[in-house]
Amino acid sequence: MTTFLDLDLSKQLQYAVDDLGFTNPTPIQEQAFSVVRSGKDVVGIAQTGTGKTFAYMMPIIRDLAFSKQVSPRVLVLVPTRELVIQVVDEIEKLSKYINLRVLGVYGGTNINTQKQAVAQGTDIIVATPGRLYDLALSNVLKLKTIQKLVIDEVDVMLDLGFRFQLLNIFDLLPQRRQNVMFSATMTQDVDELIVDFFKNPTKISIAISGTPLDNIKQESYNIVNFYTKVNLLNYLLHDKEEFNKVLVFAPNKRTADRIFNCLEESYNSEACVIHSNKTQNYRIRSINQFNEGKNRILVATDVMARGLDIDEISHVINFDTPHFPENYMHRIGRTGRAEKEGKTILFSTEKEQEAKARIEELMDYKLPLLELPEAVEISKELTEEERPKEEREVSKNRTSLEYVPGPAFHEKSEKNSKVNLGGSYRREIAKKYKKPKTRGDKNYNKRNKKK
Repeated sequence: MTTFLDLDLSKQLQYAVDDLGFTNPTPIQEQAFSVVRSGKDVVGIAQTGTGKTFAYMMPIIRDLAFSKQVSPRVLVLVPTRELVIQVVDEIEKLSKYINLRVLGVYGGTNINTQKQAVAQGTDIIVATPGRLYDLALSNVLKLKTIQKLVIDEVDVMLDLGFRFQLLNIFDLLPQRRQNVMFSATMTQDVDELIVDFFKNPTKISIAISGTPLDNIKQESYNIVNFYTKVNLLNYLLHDKEEFNKVLVFAPNKRTADRIFNCLEESYNSEACVIHSNKTQNYRIRSINQFNEGKNRILVATDVMARGLDIDEISHVINFDTPHFPENYMHRIGRTGRAEKEGKTILFSTEKEQEAKARIEELMDYKLPLLELPEAVEISKELTEEERPKEEREVSKNRTSLEYVPGPAFHEKSEKNSKVNLGGSYRREIAKKYKKPKTRGDKNYNKRNKKK
């Protein structure tokens, strides 16, 4: 079995790996090491939780010589602020015994502080596309010195609408550079990006895109509506010994807040929530508290939890069935990390069965279906989105008898009605206000005054 000693790490890198307690590289780390070191363009596909960050950073750090230059030589692009913080932390762990300057930049914080940090010099910059582009346009950050570009979770960036920002950043980078891309899923948009900007890339595929890890146990429930899902979630979470660290995925910010409010009544300080409307400090604090075990339950949207490496999550609960099956793969990859066992549960309504079928098709695996426990009450309460359309159109402040939709227009009052009187209208106005025919004709005005 391959060990890190077989990978030709530098002594400083080997010391850092030893301190972390790692002995054997994961398959993606083993296969990527020599290919990334060769300088060729690389596309890596591996399931979430298999150590992709170390897979691309170890070979890069291995050959990154000491330099005093101000402008960065390595650029790592990631989709979210939380992922910037995590990747910077991983690089700092690997470079513990190496004189290396690492800087993370992202939006939502003071750009002037980041400009000052950039001006002091850095070897590796980890950034979200938006803030990186802002810094580049300000001329504080020079990108022509970049030798290696790493794009992590590129499919998420494209989903979030970062395509044009990525293309703009590519224009600012030197033509001669190494491109490295790692992801858990491969989509058509990603394929197009590779064709346009990568030069004969070497592809490393540890598993077919969409293959789940073997150590993740998957289960599912068919549920009638939102509040019955809440009742089931409450029922499951009561078992604190089994569900000791639970990540609950919500489809959007509004639903995440709604789930959190329902859980807060029963679990109070045990639960926390993160989404893009929360402040940066709140989000970082929530993730840290969940990671440290101070909070047992974390409710999150896809974007917020994407790529986050949180230790020992016992369960991932999909409160909704994601429309894109690739998102399901990323969600369940939050558990079962570092070869530990993980469990995932999928909640699906009747409307979500089609999305569930797409997930099963991608994995080539039929999700085991469990019966709803008898103790779980089937709620008759519906959310606004679940109510019939005709009910939603009626104002909550009116009875059905009072609500009578009127026409979308009204007749103008007589005084507001205008009639086109043509030239006669102008003559009437001139006569009424006795204005001169030509305002600039001084002689005409003088003659009128004498009269």
